[in-house]
Amino acid sequence: MAFCNGKAAAGDALNQVEEKIVILDAGAQYGKVIDRKVRELCVDSEILPLDTAVDNIKQAGYKGIIISGGPMCVNDEDAPSYDPAIFSMGLPVFGICYGLQMLNSTFGGSVQGNTGREDGQFTINVDNSALPFKGLKKEQKVLLTHGDSIDKVADGFKVIAKSGNIVAAIADDKRKLYGVQFHPEVDLTENGKQMLKNFLFQACGCHGNYTMNSREGSCIQEIRDVVGKHKVLVLVSGGVDSAVCAALLHKALDKDQVIAVHIDNGFMRKNESQMVYESLTRLGLDLKMVNAAHQFYNGKTYVPINKTDPNGKKRETEQLNRTTHPEDKRRIIGDTFMKVADEVISEMNLNPEEVFLAQGTLRPDLIESASSLASKNADAIKTHHNDTNLVRELRNKGRVVEPLKDFHKDEVRAIGRDLGLPQDLVQRHPFPGPGLAIRVICAEEPYHCDDYNETHTILRLIVKFADTLEKPHALLQRIKNSTTEEERTMLASMTRQHPMMSTLLPIKSVGVQGDCRTYSYVAAISSNEAPHWPTLFKLAKIIPRICGCVNRVVFMFGEAIKEIVHDVTPTFLTTGVLSTLRQADYLAHKLLQESGYATKLSQMPVILVPLHFGRDPILRQASCQRSVVIRTFITNDFMTGIPAMPGDQIPVELVNKMVEEIQKVAGISRVMYDMTSKPPGTTEWE
Repeated sequence: MAFCNGKAAAGDALNQVEEKIVILDAGAQYGKVIDRKVRELCVDSEILPLDTAVDNIKQAGYKGIIISGGPMCVNDEDAPSYDPAIFSMGLPVFGICYGLQMLNSTFGGSVQGNTGREDGQFTINVDNSALPFKGLKKEQKVLLTHGDSIDKVADGFKVIAKSGNIVAAIADDKRKLYGVQFHPEVDLTENGKQMLKNFLFQACGCHGNYTMNSREGSCIQEIRDVVGKHKVLVLVSGGVDSAVCAALLHKALDKDQVIAVHIDNGFMRKNESQMVYESLTRLGLDLKMVNAAHQFYNGKTYVPINKTDPNGKKRETEQLNRTTHPEDKRRIIGDTFMKVADEVISEMNLNPEEVFLAQGTLRPDLIESASSLASKNADAIKTHHNDTNLVRELRNKGRVVEPLKDFHKDEVRAIGRDLGLPQDLVQRHPFPGPGLAIRVICAEEPYHCDDYNETHTILRLIVKFADTLEKPHALLQRIKNSTTEEERTMLASMTRQHPMMSTLLPIKSVGVQGDCRTYSYVAAISSNEAPHWPTLFKLAKIIPRICGCVNRVVFMFGEAIKEIVHDVTPTFLTTGVLSTLRQADYLAHKLLQESGYATKLSQMPVILVPLHFGRDPILRQASCQRSVVIRTFITNDFMTGIPAMPGDQIPVELVNKMVEEIQKVAGISRVMYDMTSKPPGTTEWE
């Protein structure tokens, strides 16, 4: 990853001001990633609200405008407002997703909802004579996340890219107005950086003379400015984020100012706390260890009844060990961390009002939590434990220092290397603060909405598409409306060669589709034959597009599942449940480390789900076992990413060995492999 480091020469100061781009935020999950990509191209940028007045944009002297995507459609009654004059003020404009809709709508075009969605990496066809695609091949892999598309192109615009029959990009070269349906700012759009560069340098006339100051130096200065002579408490989990934060504090402040605490919440991996202690004391940190498992198991908190009104009436949650809702789990854990931290401060006879809290919060944490520090219009995908209401209250009081809040994971790792942290610590796979608590899918009853049976039927039609064409079904048109002729030919060929079964699992997982949080079904594919991974991964892309209420697709090892799973094994955060997951997680990661492939993956969550397969429906055997999901993930910034395909990014033999070892753990019914990219699925299941 290239960054523009160092300081610009004094003579470049005027040019730096003149070469600033404004990013108008419509609530995209990737708004800050746009900012980062622009700065990587050595062009300064500033993020402003979408409804910023045109006069303010004119006065600032920006060279061009980029409009982010967002969770809304221009046809929605509560769609974000904007000043249409931004398109007629003479500045080049690059609209992304919602920005494309704004452009098209303003000039007389229209947008309609589709029967299917596109969420994930797809190949589009581009006009490589058009400015955004100059120098690129005619086929481009891009990230699409939408359920609406252009049905009438605005006057004066031409179509410069298509995804099947869907308009993927438009342009008006005369007015230097460009719009794309995909996200050029993320890694899943393989040449997105070049597309942005074409806009910045050819349309806007930028020269790329902006340079970023030393990241480490700016972090240290921020810590000193915020903390002053006060003491600061830093909660360290052993992950790279909190370790880098602690190391920065150690370098910026006097030793007696920094209170480093590791809180064992009872949800750590096997031997995790001991490893945390050993690795961080090697850095010279005086680390205080606190075992607070009992407080977390029995923890409660208060959450808003109306999530759109955080200051309104609140309700008390269940105890954590009786809670099934993922958002409640995260909020309880985050708030309990704060309560335990206050107890630590009190035990040290310090005044909590005079002690600052330091966190290794990253930009993706704030974006997914819909923090105002990241975006005014973004939808909350999940509440991170370091961005709960209690943390936000402390922020409002000016008592939180988060030196890494503008950075992504790979940038934090670069800072860690600059600080001299051990390579094994810098490159460790991320482990969430809530730990295994969010890797147990808790449930008391199955998830069956009104669309369950219909979605289950459509899934069966997809995995048996060749047969479906011979015996047409009433729901076949749903598949045809969401796919191209080429894709249907591919589906028929794949399903003819590789017999498969599918089932809709009666559980929910968290996803991100169209810049919005989804809490939807998981689709499972199984087979009596050895898995043909290229076919399975293609299905994993197509299924969420056809079935909008599915945000995750897994392959299930073992015999094909023929029966519908109607119930779940009641599952809560009990010691027995956690022990089962802890052992499965340990075995999988031990094999990954021994294989040498740990460095090839960015993360590998192991998830426990409350599902017992293969029970005899006639005997009505009770659901008492649970199943495990292996979730491999490859990414640079954790805003988007892909699963590792067995036989390509990870050996088939390694995956099979993991399955074999996990299957030996008592109480495990089946093992599954998550084949979902982000989007439509998030990295974690909760």
